[in-house]
Amino acid sequence: MYEPDTAAILPEDLLSTASTDDQPSNPAAHGQEEDRLPLDKVARPPVRSRLPVSVEPVLFLSTFALVLQAPLVTQYLWDRISDELGYNGSRRSECNSSEPADPLQKQVETLTAHWNLYINLGGFSVGLLVVPLLGSWSDLAGRRTVLILPNLGLALQAAVYLVVMYLKLPVAYFLVGRLLSGLSGDFNAILAGCFAYVADISDRKSRTFRVAVLEACLGLAGILASIIGGQWRRAQGYINPFWLVLATNLASALYASLVVRESVLPDPSAKLLTTRHHKAVWRLYSTGGSGIDGDRSFCRCKLWLYSLCFFVVVTVHSGSRELYVLYELSPPLCWGSALIGYGSAAQNLAYLTSLLGLRIMQLCLEDSWVALVSLASNIIGLLVFSVADSTQLMFTGYGLCFLFMAVTPVLRSKLSKLVDPSEQGSLFASVACVETLCYLVGSGIFNSLYPATLYFMRGFTFLFAAILLLIPAGIIGTLQCLDQRRELRDSPE
Repeated sequence: MYEPDTAAILPEDLLSTASTDDQPSNPAAHGQEEDRLPLDKVARPPVRSRLPVSVEPVLFLSTFALVLQAPLVTQYLWDRISDELGYNGSRRSECNSSEPADPLQKQVETLTAHWNLYINLGGFSVGLLVVPLLGSWSDLAGRRTVLILPNLGLALQAAVYLVVMYLKLPVAYFLVGRLLSGLSGDFNAILAGCFAYVADISDRKSRTFRVAVLEACLGLAGILASIIGGQWRRAQGYINPFWLVLATNLASALYASLVVRESVLPDPSAKLLTTRHHKAVWRLYSTGGSGIDGDRSFCRCKLWLYSLCFFVVVTVHSGSRELYVLYELSPPLCWGSALIGYGSAAQNLAYLTSLLGLRIMQLCLEDSWVALVSLASNIIGLLVFSVADSTQLMFTGYGLCFLFMAVTPVLRSKLSKLVDPSEQGSLFASVACVETLCYLVGSGIFNSLYPATLYFMRGFTFLFAAILLLIPAGIIGTLQCLDQRRELRDSPE
């Protein structure tokens, strides 16, 4: 038979392209084929992987390396700056301490925070230009390159950090490594590529859960890296953990190169260095996505509103997360390192419980209602944190937040369904940039609000975060009601 021979010769991801090139001349048969297969799918055939995983190991390994590296960089900066200034004390947060603050320690803290800010802003400013470029380019050139290149850039960054540590170079060279990583897309390009890949290979029904699995990889990698990183640094210092960071990024790039199959049909003529890619991101939000209802204006409105919801949710998540340790160190809780570690583990465990909860709720609820349940879980937990004055109440708050991460995969999935298959890379590249902006905005707002409100309510910042989450809850609920009303109006009597 001819078809089995063709299947034996052609790669599976090119089969649909081969079949469209050899269409029968019968007009009726051609019309039936057009009815059966949408045009965008003919031009961009999706890959249905036979493996239970696709890009999940790429995201897991990259996240593991990032989470392992981040606190080590901060601690290394502290130690190097302390040596340069002649400070030989230790970082302490003693409850009810009456000792005056050491001015030299304050100087070390300030310089460490400043260098952290310079390094992060350097990577963010470069990535803000590069990530949309790579994301939109991947819609034409394929996803695998966008998964490989940033991992190589992160490996190069780790190599620069190792050189700095071996040769005791000035900490300013850390910024060089961060800029090199930013030029290759940094971790945000990996996020964009992985989520776009999952959007390529999944259908509308399964997309939310596949996105949630990717988000669970973030949490699982965070738990593992947090456990390994601190213990290893205390035992062997900084250099050996950074060799693992380098090896993990190279392993992620190797997996993407050898195992991950292309999910779009690459265009060899696609150019990377062109303004067309940034214009594609702008056009995405200015003209709106495709939409299944054909109303592009309503689709564009939903695109902006769901993006606003995503911005508020991630800003609250990132901003409040930075305050948990500070809140727990202060009186009346006065937690030690052990309890802080348990609290961090409970928080990261919510990635897995949110995945399980989302899967169960999808059996009886639509995605919008799942998102509202997740927001309710987060709001209730934050309200408990705002009044927590005991260890029991703090862990009760962590327990009530067990579904708080289910809302972000729903929002990513809803955004993905609003755009064409040829725009998934542009969409998730813009979402990745928004996510980075959320971390900066959340850090600035919440770290400024917390000390300003201590004199009248220690937990006011968590109360403020809970109030902010009412905004996306109202938007998601309203849009869901409007969609249901449109479906009832358009359905045949």
